[in-house]
Order: sequence, then structure tokens, then C-alpha cells
Amino acid sequence: MIKESQLPGYGLPTLALFPEPFFERGFGYLMRECKLKKDGSLGWFNRYLKEGGGFKADFYNTLDEAVQAAEEANTYLLSNLMLDQSASSSKSSLILKVEKAVTVRKRRLIEEHLMLSESLKRNSEANIIELESIIVPDNNENLRFALIEILKETPYVQLARLRKQGTTLFKENGKWMHAKHTKKTATYFYRELIARGFGFSGCAHWGKTKAAIRSMLLPRANQLLQLASVKRILDEASSRGLKVVVLGGFVFWFESKNSVGWCVKELSESSSSDTGRTIWLEGKILSKNHGRIVVLPYIKENGDKVLGHTKNSSHDGKALPRHKDEYVELPFEMLEDDLMIGLFGELKYE
Repeated sequence: MIKESQLPGYGLPTLALFPEPFFERGFGYLMRECKLKKDGSLGWFNRYLKEGGGFKADFYNTLDEAVQAAEEANTYLLSNLMLDQSASSSKSSLILKVEKAVTVRKRRLIEEHLMLSESLKRNSEANIIELESIIVPDNNENLRFALIEILKETPYVQLARLRKQGTTLFKENGKWMHAKHTKKTATYFYRELIARGFGFSGCAHWGKTKAAIRSMLLPRANQLLQLASVKRILDEASSRGLKVVVLGGFVFWFESKNSVGWCVKELSESSSSDTGRTIWLEGKILSKNHGRIVVLPYIKENGDKVLGHTKNSSHDGKALPRHKDEYVELPFEMLEDDLMIGLFGELKYE
């Protein structure tokens, strides 16, 4: 039986919670704890709950219940941290780092959940492979039946983790072969469910793959502008003087020149990943060009505040510059990321 002193992060103060997919199980979510390590840095550890004479992982079946549990706990944890009179003078900096760490994880998880939903929709009418056509190692019937259950839901994958059978398979030249059955390949299988539905491998560089998927989803995001629910959101934002609304990995941007109106741009990867920056919510975006990617204003770790800007990606070429008289400095607003999933759900798939 595992002892409390053997639990990860034992003795370190818990500052916040947030879930992540249970990669090794293949479904559900594990709660993770953000703790302050002895060297002053933040670390994330699996959370365990006391049960009987032992401990069990804090597990949730659905994303909604996991996120709700985390947010309820975080309200309590952060308020206690603010009230803690024994905290150091750098408490405000610590709170900022904790809030940023949670925000980064939430944006990443919600975005990947949206991408998975789109991946499944894009392949919902894919032909299911016949049982007889599946060639597995040693013609093992247990492996074949376990694999077909995965392929019923995601017929496009070329990497599959068979948890109960304790093996991972990959497809090569029409045949399924044994792969390493490790924590790393468990993560690759989770990514494969998303990436392969867009034509990418789950084993490739994850940041580059998600950036490519984001670009592929941009035309679909543009369709959101036709929804009455989105029009209401943007009209309400416009009435408050806002010209930029951030939602998920996309930016709704109002361009007044040539009566363009509302359009959709991409959010820079650096605005949604853990790069040592904290989003400066009170900052503005200074656009000197017509770039399709928006970098949000941010605060460096040394406290310096940097205005947001627009740009093109490295393979797009230089963004068309604005005349100096046409530079625009705009405030922005960020909406709940999970709203993006609901809005995408309103669209009938092609």
C-alpha cells in the first residue's frame, strides 16, 4: 500500500488544480495539483484522494465535471493564498504565475477538445474496416477484436493503445505491428486521435501539428460569423467599443477600412502556450500591418509590458503594412474558451 509520504509532491503546498486527459487509460481526466516547489518554481503533480486505508487518483469521466471541480477548488485556494499573511512579499507575482499556469492548461485542453470533436466529425462517414481485413500480430483474435472497437469510433488512426491487452499497435504497409507500450506512446495515441483526423501523425511535433490544424479550421471559424449567436456576441462587444474578441484559438477582428467589418484571424501560438509570458488583459493591440495572426499583449517575467501586434507566419511572407496614419490600437476581450466548442457544434458539418 502506498504511503502518504510517497505521494508525488508530498509536503508541498497546493496552489491550484486543473485536469488533464488520462492518457494511459485512454479516456477520462486526472486532476493535477499545481504546487510550489522548494526552489520557488511551480510543478504539476497527480492528485490523490484518501480512500479507506489507501489513496486513489482523483479521476473524472467527463471534461465538464473535471473543469468544474477544478474551478470551484481554485476559487477557494487562490482566495486563501491572497489572505495568507505569512506569504512572502512576492505573493502577487506568485498569484499571477499560478493564474497563468491554470489559464495555459485550460486553453490547451479546451482547444484540443475542440480539435478532437472536429476530427471525429470530419471522419464520421469514413468506411469502417471489415474485421477480416485487419491483420494483427500472430493473428491474435483478442487483439483484433480490441482493435476493431477502437476503429469503430476512429477508423482513421494508425496507432492504437489496447489498454486491457497491455499493448500498443501501429499500422505499417497495411499490417498492425507491436509498438512500445509506454507512457510516451499513450500520449502519442491521444494525439493520434486528433491529428490523424486532419491528415497528420500523432507522433509528430505537437506544437507544429496544432498550428497546422488551427489554420485548417480557420475557414470553418469564418462560418461562425453567419450564426445569429455569434452576431449577438460581436454586436454587444462593438457597442462597448471593442474591436477584438478572442475566442479559443481564433480572434474576431473588426476592420473598418473598405467596409470589411468582422473577420477571423488566428491567435498566435505564443499567446496560448507556456512561454514564460502572462497575458496582459488590460493591454492593447497595436496593428501596423494586415497580418492574419494576432499576438496578444503580454507581461514578461521581469514585469515589462508589451503591446500586442499582428503578423504573418514565417511561410506566409511579410504582412502588408498599414500606412502610418492607419495604425490601429485596439483593446481586446477574451471569452470563455469552451464557448467555442458550443459554437462549432451549431454548424452543420459539410
